[in-house]
Amino acid sequence: MVQFCRGKSVIRVCPEMLAGIGCPRERHEIVGGDGGDVLEGNARVFSISGKDRTGQFVSGAEETLCLAQKNDCSVAILKEKSPSCGVRLIHSGKFNSVTIPGLGVTAALLKTSGIKVIPDTEIL
Repeated sequence: MVQFCRGKSVIRVCPEMLAGIGCPRERHEIVGGDGGDVLEGNARVFSISGKDRTGQFVSGAEETLCLAQKNDCSVAILKEKSPSCGVRLIHSGKFNSVTIPGLGVTAALLKTSGIKVIPDTEIL
């Protein structure tokens, strides 16, 4: 990752931290689809204890997009399998450690806004 970022302006962001979820945090998964479905109101994000955190995940995605646009970002390197940042894979929504194809909430918003999203697994 260091080699990939060398010579470039880099902004480190965690959408979940921006949304006030904190760290450490419970596991969260998208139930009923992927991040695009969440943004369309057709899926939700829940914690493993059953808390609906959809609004916070959308808020974190919006804050991330705002920062990206303010700083003229054209590429985002995102953490694969995350309910916010998954680019190709997210967890199934059943809290069973199974992954499925799909975008996280932030990845979906960035991608639809014209920002190229790359999974961290491609550049490590």
